[in-house]
Amino acid sequence: MKLAIVIPAYNEERRIGKTLDAFITYYNTRKGVKTKIWVIINNTRDKTLEIVQSYKKKYPHKIDYLNLIKGGKGYAVIEGFKCAYKEKYDLIGFVDADLATSPLAFDDLIHKRGKAEGVIASRYLPGSRCTPTLTFRRAVVGKLFNTFTRLLLHLPESDTQCGAKVFSKRAIAHIISSVKVTQWAFDIELLYECHQAGFTIKEVPTTWIDIEGSKVKLVRTSIQMFFAVIQLRLKKSPLHCLLTPLKKQVLFIWKIVQ
Repeated sequence: MKLAIVIPAYNEERRIGKTLDAFITYYNTRKGVKTKIWVIINNTRDKTLEIVQSYKKKYPHKIDYLNLIKGGKGYAVIEGFKCAYKEKYDLIGFVDADLATSPLAFDDLIHKRGKAEGVIASRYLPGSRCTPTLTFRRAVVGKLFNTFTRLLLHLPESDTQCGAKVFSKRAIAHIISSVKVTQWAFDIELLYECHQAGFTIKEVPTTWIDIEGSKVKLVRTSIQMFFAVIQLRLKKSPLHCLLTPLKKQVLFIWKIVQ
């Protein structure tokens, strides 16, 4: 089996080396799996590029990278998917650069995928383990956002935002041609498009570690995601032409909260 792992990296000089070491060490012992890591550096202003280049020299057949000028996690992931798809990998996934999802937890997605076209990690299913335990505030915000997303887009997943997902080559072909949102609604649009195409998405409980140094601000990010989902709902609505006035209002507010 050929597996490609996409890691979006924005100003990750303090963490990317540890993450690459962990994944390379783990998959060097994984028999029957040929693995390549694509680090997608997106608009970084620190030494992430230099660090990744040093790892590329050390592991020329295990690591490759793109250095993008345009920012955005979603954009970076899609560009990584395109690179991996061209090289005809059987499974292509992405994981956050902070090592919140360990190589073992990421590999667990592959073991439990079965015949599903996609498999995603969840921090909210029974059997999930988060270290430390999610704060009450973070858990409530996550649940409220998930309920809002379910109502608006009818997605069945309990955790659309966990940064560990794996897809088949067939699903990736659809994703790179259909997913256009590259800001806060990226994961949601990705799952929405997969469901619309009839792909089976399996959600499994995961082990997740809250790593210090997160760039996500809970309140601000929640507001951005809220309006991003509304924007996505308007974009995907069969009545989107009739909703143009509302769309303009949402886009105006969206620019304010960014």
